[in-house]
Amino acid sequence: MGYFSQILGGLGITLSVFFVSLALSLPLGLLVALLRLSKIKSVRTLTSFYIWVLRGTPLLLQIMVIFFGLPQIGIRFDRLPSVYIAFVLNYAAYFGEIFRSGIQSIERGQSEAASILGFSHFQTTVKIVLPQVVKRTLPAIGNEVITLVKDTSLVYPVGLNDILRLTKGISNRDATLAPYFVAGIVYLAMTYIITELFNRIEKKVTYEE
Repeated sequence: MGYFSQILGGLGITLSVFFVSLALSLPLGLLVALLRLSKIKSVRTLTSFYIWVLRGTPLLLQIMVIFFGLPQIGIRFDRLPSVYIAFVLNYAAYFGEIFRSGIQSIERGQSEAASILGFSHFQTTVKIVLPQVVKRTLPAIGNEVITLVKDTSLVYPVGLNDILRLTKGISNRDATLAPYFVAGIVYLAMTYIITELFNRIEKKVTYEE
């Protein structure tokens, strides 16, 4: 129990990065998807470039660029805000592509029918398209959320005491690998909870259909 209590001291940072990143990257990802599907070519191009860069470079590199690189040009963020920014921008790119594929999977006839019935484009998107998009993309979103849990371990370069950084310190101090096994159990427990949560949501959605 000694290692558990010590390692759980980093749970606050881990959960903070997880929840803040998830809460902000989901709506930003939806915005990215809508911009990616914009009728304005320059908007589509810029959004595609953003997605390409954020998905094509490691999240760890992005964290280091924001925390260590931006100060070189006079832009400074504290440790935790730097991590938040990197995670939100990175996951928004992934969620954006998930939402885009979901939006494009909706039959065009539904939007045309809604228009005939007097729905505005905004009403059609919010009341007809998005509910179906959420249902169709739940499995992919669930996979990304699980990945997010594991990616929270990438905050160590900026000196935040998350679960993995505390684990490494304890392991070095006691010259044992046991803390890593304990940390693995903690991560498995978190991913198990999220997996079960998404399974229940998917079953509920399927039942309502």
